[in-house]
Amino acid sequence: MKEFYSHGKLLLSGEYLVLDGALSLAAPTRLGQWLRVRDSNRPGLTWRSLNPDGSPWFETHFFEEELQTAEPSGSFPSGTRERLKYLLLMCGALDPDFSRSLRGVEVETLLEFPRQWGLGTSSTLVANLALWAGIDPYALLGKTIGGSGYDVAAAGSEGAIFYQLEEGLPRVAKAPFDPPFSKELFFVYLNEKQDSREAISRYRMRRFDKPAAVKQASKFSRQMAVAGEIGSFRKAMDLHEDLIGGILGLMPVKQRFFPDYPGSIKSLGAWGGDFILATGNLADQDYFRKKEYSVIWSYEELILN
Repeated sequence: MKEFYSHGKLLLSGEYLVLDGALSLAAPTRLGQWLRVRDSNRPGLTWRSLNPDGSPWFETHFFEEELQTAEPSGSFPSGTRERLKYLLLMCGALDPDFSRSLRGVEVETLLEFPRQWGLGTSSTLVANLALWAGIDPYALLGKTIGGSGYDVAAAGSEGAIFYQLEEGLPRVAKAPFDPPFSKELFFVYLNEKQDSREAISRYRMRRFDKPAAVKQASKFSRQMAVAGEIGSFRKAMDLHEDLIGGILGLMPVKQRFFPDYPGSIKSLGAWGGDFILATGNLADQDYFRKKEYSVIWSYEELILN
């Protein structure tokens, strides 16, 4: 059996603007996804995707003739089986020898987090497929799902990273992010998964001073990464929220939903859902529980250091 593993991700700063060259701060999560490959007596490829509790959320079988080496045509599809087939065909197009690996095998994936959390069901799959095929994960991502690539970078990282696109090419560096105030940081799931592709499309339609915004976001990423105390970290968080809110024409999440919360709150990734980053102590977490947000993770529980 062959097995591959990739970490989930959270984009702590630089959301949206990372697409246009802003320096972003990203962190891998302790929760990720496994991909295991076994030989099978059944022709073709049998695929099974499992939830954290081991129950299947997707199962299918591909006949050998479906997974030829020809590069798939058209845009990336929407259906789960069609997307998976597109990814496998693209792996074969990037390395024709890989196509032989798709014959007479059983593949099983296991998520360590619920799919609706937005921690990277797709990006961890792309990263694992690239590991299995021995191909460039950024090339596979660019020809399929798309996006900045920070999530693929985080998938293979063992700690926080700075991620930036320079002339379209990914630049990844270890970030000096090990906050001494980590016990005052926690993450809250807003009970609604966002569609990153739609969010990016809406962002692309906005008109604003892009070079200035990229410069500002990059500054806030650096400030968040090196902050030595919670006050300066909160200031960078708040200024980042104001910046992105102005660009998107949206009220920041704290003003919309939690105006009386005493700490700072920052959206992560696609605004309006998935996780938020909040500052506060254990007692402050009850504020969110009373509002029926039950999925709360401390920084140390969720983030891989």
